[in-house]
Amino acid sequence: MTPRTALTIAGSDSGGGAGIQADLRTFFANGVHGLVALTAVTVQNSLGVQGFTEIPADVVTAQIKAVASDMGVDAAKTGMLATAEIIRAVAKTLDEVGPFPFVVDPVAASMTGHSLLHEDALEAIRTELFPRATLITPNLDEVRLLTGVNVVDPATQREAAEALLAFGSQWVLVKGGHMQGTENCVDLLSDGRELIELTGPRYKTENTHGGGDTLASAITASLAKGASVPDAVAAGKKFIERCVAEAYPLGAGVGPVSPFWALDKD
Repeated sequence: MTPRTALTIAGSDSGGGAGIQADLRTFFANGVHGLVALTAVTVQNSLGVQGFTEIPADVVTAQIKAVASDMGVDAAKTGMLATAEIIRAVAKTLDEVGPFPFVVDPVAASMTGHSLLHEDALEAIRTELFPRATLITPNLDEVRLLTGVNVVDPATQREAAEALLAFGSQWVLVKGGHMQGTENCVDLLSDGRELIELTGPRYKTENTHGGGDTLASAITASLAKGASVPDAVAAGKKFIERCVAEAYPLGAGVGPVSPFWALDKD
């Protein structure tokens, strides 16, 4: 039986913990066939990103069209898009090959909270991708860069959700993993009418590389299989919780979250 398909439009992580590598192994663990449109090749390891080379925008477009026209796309997500030119090309191409559920993980901040994108690329995310998105999944550093809202408590988390929805996405998930001083990890899902809090444990581990990619990919996999947005986010939340719990050290820096538990048939 042919599985559903999910497309990741993202960069490559040479360390294998994030980017398309994390997306593909998450798709596999969630029972969907992964398709790829590569946007950039990064040079990185557990200590951080040392450099990257973006793929020409027309090549990114060609990859999307090639797989969509032949294999079909049941849902798609973005990760690192690198430049405003690539972002605009992706948006235009999705209009041509869609519609299908579309998750925007606006990879815009490093692990230390520093911007990874120029302002013109941030503006392209706001104006080109968000209005086309079924769901957007920023972390709190990305929320700050995109909206100026500094999330420190439930009230500012709700304020951030409202500010993000104003850019035009159907749903927004304001992730609480980076919120300081909280016992649990509380993510807020909203479509402007419903406010759904998803509470999970906060694990004491430094090995969280690829966590955002993995969550967005797990949600995308569920959407590809026909789940509603609230159900897909709930399933993704459970998946990433287990991946963080099973995270492992690798290299001298930050190790990756792990979906290997999904292979344990016992």
